[in-house]
Amino acid sequence: MKTNVANILVEALPYIKNFSGKTIVVKYGGHAMVDEKLKKDFANDITLLKYIGVNPVVVHGGGPQINKVLDAMGITSKFIRGMRYTDDKTMDVVEMVLGGKVNKEIVAQINYQGGKAVGLTGKDGMLITADKMTIYHQEDENKPPEIIDPGMVGNVENINPDIIHTLTAKGFIPIIAPIGVGKNGETYNINADVVASKVASALDAERLILVTDVDGVLDKDKKLISSVDAGTIGEMIASGGIKGGMIPKVECALETLKNGVKKSHIINGKLSHAVLLELFTDSGIGTQVFVG
Repeated sequence: MKTNVANILVEALPYIKNFSGKTIVVKYGGHAMVDEKLKKDFANDITLLKYIGVNPVVVHGGGPQINKVLDAMGITSKFIRGMRYTDDKTMDVVEMVLGGKVNKEIVAQINYQGGKAVGLTGKDGMLITADKMTIYHQEDENKPPEIIDPGMVGNVENINPDIIHTLTAKGFIPIIAPIGVGKNGETYNINADVVASKVASALDAERLILVTDVDGVLDKDKKLISSVDAGTIGEMIASGGIKGGMIPKVECALETLKNGVKKSHIINGKLSHAVLLELFTDSGIGTQVFVG
């Protein structure tokens, strides 16, 4: 048993050396955010990364938690092409749950494990400026596209990384809720995968890790592809090999690669210590996407 532990540590050593001093952005979402043991494991992973010299930055989601509060308030959720329609009442709930309850729970969990986490939203230090998203839907090419208003759903306009650099330099771990601010002070609900991608690009991060509820990208036989280049991902999307909810995730992964991030990873957060296993073992547990 002790020999196995030693072998694991030796296997991890070159990865620890490679990532020391580098920034790794982790999008935290899915089942790992609601299962108590997985929440503790994730907090341990992030805390350990900081202790060994890595600069982790966490961007989190919180869809199930938002749904729970909206249901309790009798507000029906409506989704438009996978995005939550966000009117004023819904935006109040989104900001309360993401920027308050969920964000502070993650901060408290990491601090309890010995880390120094600080919670942020895009409003802090003008971290995330955004503008209103407009959806254009066209079913008939002979007719003009339909313009769909998703409410206070935003596009990321700019990431100001100054506050993140300040915190990481002082030994803190930034925990970011995906809420943006408009030029006139409006509050916008933004997809967490998109925010994580933009933050990783703005920080010149070494890696982007998307923690999800699926193993990663699968081949035609439903087997996990552990490593794949960006060109192949594009071909798989075009051929229908990648579809549904996986498409926006791999698109976020591809965007970060175009902006200089070395590799992007899609992993299943249902596995204990998923982040460490992906980063510090030869085989990993999910799919890493790289520029071929």
